[in-house]
Amino acid sequence: MVDVWEPFSPPAALRRREMLGWLGYLQAVGPRVPAVDARSGPVPVLTVPGFLTGDWSMIPLARHLRRSGHATFTSGITVNSGCTEMLVESLERRLEDVVAAAERPVVVVGQSRGGTLCRMVAVRRPELLAGVVTLASPLLHQLATTQALVHQVQLMARLNVCGWPWLLTTDCLSGGCAERTSALLESPWPAGLPFVSLYSRQDAVVDWHACLDPAAEHIEVGGTHNGMGTDRHVQRLLAAKVRSFSART
Repeated sequence: MVDVWEPFSPPAALRRREMLGWLGYLQAVGPRVPAVDARSGPVPVLTVPGFLTGDWSMIPLARHLRRSGHATFTSGITVNSGCTEMLVESLERRLEDVVAAAERPVVVVGQSRGGTLCRMVAVRRPELLAGVVTLASPLLHQLATTQALVHQVQLMARLNVCGWPWLLTTDCLSGGCAERTSALLESPWPAGLPFVSLYSRQDAVVDWHACLDPAAEHIEVGGTHNGMGTDRHVQRLLAAKVRSFSART
């Protein structure tokens, strides 16, 4: 595990592509896809959004999964901006509720920071999971990102001190929270639990090298960081992987 990960500066062309990647979330608007019974059929899926987004950002991906026959559940995260340790604990409680409702283990799919949280929860509660898939997630270091985003995170920590409690804290960056959550990322992966990390060399937000967790199966895809969850190829690939997890349950 890398203790120090230098922020990187992506080329201007990749930064422009990341801005266009947000257009994919227009797919979140549209007719609702009917829910699927979580207790029968293919394995259910719990989706976890990335940094500074919420469950709304996973709607396009969840719709595709439901069309493929999977029941889907949201994480309950309105904005993924809070303390890392608190988010892990909240996600663990949500996972317990989903497994109780589905009456069987489920797959968790996390985008960006959401995937990092999924990796941490999987180490704590592997018995609740049928598999984990991460999309453009920094798995080797929580701040394997651009200098601009590092500055943004540091600003959020300062705002927390000024009375914005819904933002992550300085403790999440360099204190006890950072040490404990980093230890979770470094923990051995639970034996036999499927783990897939999708990444893109065109990623202009997260250093793609940080997505290459040795415990995971690595799958390279095209496209941008922001657009990964709305990319049709990624959605089809993800559904196929989740179906392969279903065969194990």
